[in-house]
Amino acid sequence: MLAPPASIRALAFHRRLPLPSPRPLALLPHSPVPPPPRPRPTPARSLMVFPAETAGEEEAEEEPLPGLAGAGDGGDVSTGEWQRWGTSAPLPSVVADVVRQLLDMEFVAGEKMRFGGVGSKLKGDFKDVEDRKHRAVYETLPDSDQKLQYYSARQIGCRLLGSRGYLCQKCWLPMEDCMCSKLVPCDLWRGIRFWLYMHPKDFLRQNNTGKLLWQVFGIQAASLCLFGIQEHEDIMWDALQRSGKDKVSFLYPNKSATPKSVKDLKFDDLTLNAGLQEVGVQREPLNLVLLDGTWSNSAALYRRLKERWTAIWGEEDIPCISLSMLSASVMHKLRPQPAWDRTCTAAAAAGLLSELHMRPELSEFDLEGQAEAVECSLDILLDALTARRVRLGRSITRKQRHRRDCI
Repeated sequence: MLAPPASIRALAFHRRLPLPSPRPLALLPHSPVPPPPRPRPTPARSLMVFPAETAGEEEAEEEPLPGLAGAGDGGDVSTGEWQRWGTSAPLPSVVADVVRQLLDMEFVAGEKMRFGGVGSKLKGDFKDVEDRKHRAVYETLPDSDQKLQYYSARQIGCRLLGSRGYLCQKCWLPMEDCMCSKLVPCDLWRGIRFWLYMHPKDFLRQNNTGKLLWQVFGIQAASLCLFGIQEHEDIMWDALQRSGKDKVSFLYPNKSATPKSVKDLKFDDLTLNAGLQEVGVQREPLNLVLLDGTWSNSAALYRRLKERWTAIWGEEDIPCISLSMLSASVMHKLRPQPAWDRTCTAAAAAGLLSELHMRPELSEFDLEGQAEAVECSLDILLDALTARRVRLGRSITRKQRHRRDCI
C-alpha cells in the first residue's frame, strides 16, 4: 500500500556551521592561490518536503557509491565528489568559489540553507539574503563572459549542495529510485566521441537524458561539458582542435547554411581502423557535439558554440547535422517535445548511431547494438521516473505540446 503523497519526505541539505569568522566574498576572476581548506563539522540533517522534478521542456566512475552519496564532510566540494557526478574534469574554480560563498553566507546569515524543487533552488529567508548578495556580485563583474560564468557557477553550486545525500551521483535520481543496477554498460566504437554540451539548468536534473550516454558508454566516450564554465569548455575545444575541424559536427537540426545529414560525415582510413587501434598509437575520433538543454535554452548554447568556432577557424557556418529518420522518444510520455524534429538528447544519440550503422563502411562496428543500449537505458529511466510519480501520487501523463499524438 502506497503512503499518501503528503507523508513522503526526502533529505535536503540543512546545516549550521560554527565557523571562526566570516570571509569576504571572492569575486571573479578566481584567485590563483586558493585559501587553505577549513575544517567543517558534519552537518545535521533534517527532513523537509522535497518535491519531485517537473517534467517537460524545462529539461562515470565505476567504484561503488558510498552509503550517502555526496555527503562528504558537509563542507567544500572536493574534486572527488565533483567527478562522481559524471565528469573526469577538475572542479571548476568558479564553482568552488560559489560553494564557498554560499557556505560563508550561511554562517553570516545565522540560518541553515534549505533547498527544494526543480534545480535544488534555495528556499526560505536565506534565499532573499543570497539573492541580494548574488546581484551585488553580478553587477561588479566587468564583462558579459564573466557574468555568464558566475551565472552558470551559481546554478551548479546550488545544485551540488542541494543534491548532497539526496540524489544518486551516477543516475541523478533520488537514492530510493536509483536505477544504476539496471543499466548495462556498452563500449562505444572508438571512431567517434560524444560531447554533451549541457546547460547548467539541466545539470543534475532527474529527467535529463544526456547523462545516460556516459552511464552507458563511460565518461571518456561521452564527455560532459557545462555551458558557461570556461575550464570545461576549454577542455572540449582543445580536443576538437586536436582532431581538426573536419572531424567535428554538431547535432542541431536545420542550422547549417547547407543542410547536412549523417551520410555527409566523413571518415578517413585511420578512423575506420579505430576498432583495431594499436597500443600507443593515437587516432583522433570524429567528435559529435550534442546540445543538452531545453529547446528554449538551446539557442544560447548554439550561439556560444558558433562564436568559439568562428574565433578558432574563422568560419561563420558551423557544421550542424540533422537526422533523417527521427522517431519519437519514449520520454515523450512524460516530457513531450514542442515539434516532431525535436527529441530528447539520448534518443537523438541513438538515432545518430542507427543512421551511422546503415553506412556500409561502418556496418562492422555494431553501432546498431550501441543504439539499442541507449534506447534500453531510456526505457529504464522512464520506468524509474514513472514509478516515482506513482508513489508520490502524481500524474504519469503530460499535456501534449504538439498537434498530433506522438506516442
